[in-house]
Amino acid sequence: MNGPQEDVTSQLNKMAAYEWTPRRRDYEMERKKYGLSLQQCTSHPLAPGKQMAADEKKATPAKAASKSISAASDPLASFDPLSGGVDPLGSVLDPLSLAAASSNDLDKDLEVSRNDGMDDSFEPWSAKKANILSKYTTSEKLSITTSFLSAEDKEKVIVRSQTTTTVSDKVKNRLEQLDDFEEGSVKEMLDLSQQEYVRRIDELNQALETAWENDQRVKSLKIAIQCAKVLADVSVIQFYPSKFVLITDILDTFGRLVYQRIRQKATYHPPGALKPVTLPVTFTPDMVPDTAKETCRNWFFKIASIRELIPRFYVEAAIMKCYNYLTQGEYQAALSRLALMTRGMGNPLVATYARCYLCRVSDTTLQ
Repeated sequence: MNGPQEDVTSQLNKMAAYEWTPRRRDYEMERKKYGLSLQQCTSHPLAPGKQMAADEKKATPAKAASKSISAASDPLASFDPLSGGVDPLGSVLDPLSLAAASSNDLDKDLEVSRNDGMDDSFEPWSAKKANILSKYTTSEKLSITTSFLSAEDKEKVIVRSQTTTTVSDKVKNRLEQLDDFEEGSVKEMLDLSQQEYVRRIDELNQALETAWENDQRVKSLKIAIQCAKVLADVSVIQFYPSKFVLITDILDTFGRLVYQRIRQKATYHPPGALKPVTLPVTFTPDMVPDTAKETCRNWFFKIASIRELIPRFYVEAAIMKCYNYLTQGEYQAALSRLALMTRGMGNPLVATYARCYLCRVSDTTLQ
């Protein structure tokens, strides 16, 4: 009676006692094996006429001759009585073809190469962001979470108190305080109109510059972190493009201040000179003194200690130009690493705009 059950039990015991080992994979070899070769594309592949031109190139003289003979032998080949000579479905382009045709008209006569830089159709960010701010507006109420408030705003906030019950909670709250402006609580302003929201963002930008002028570097960094955290909020989705413009302006200001600060410290002695001089516009890392490199590394170490992904990504991207003080070929590795970091952003809208900011920063950095 118990024979089959004993066999099953013994087999399960053998499987449990078997030492399972994971199969080793060579991800780099798989990437090279299954990866597709890339080719630069300067025009839309779905533009009208592309497929016809490709078919004409592939056509042989024999096929062309047979095609003309068949057309001559069939008098109805060029005329369909049911459609009046016109294909009703073929006369209307699909949406993708219409979009391709409009984009193809813009750059039809422009040639883009890797060495020529931007062509005439490129719209600079300074002109683009003005259109974004005027187009993406909202009448809904907005909220902002920050630890920096003016005196007149402190009565309009909701304070998020931090309760500490156990030792682990105390340690957790202590770590969270590193990302705040002041130890204690985080303040959230609710029911703000768009004009009030923009004014609060402008106040944060002014506070960052004031703190920097007063040699309060840590406070400036914390303001940048808090501003980057705002980009994780997509509650009012139609206003997100304008919010992106406002916040990235503050991050650009922070990156410019850090870069100029390191440049002021990066004085060197050119050959034959008795006094140190500032770095030229085009310089190499060999010309940067060790003190300036140490200051630059400290900034990247501080940013690497940010726990949350979104502020760590944005703040590092803002000062990415400072890699020029350290090594010559650090840009490409940093760009690849930051591009991979965007995969960890759960919201697709937030991830898309993060990639947009990375493209814009890398464009200005690599020039």
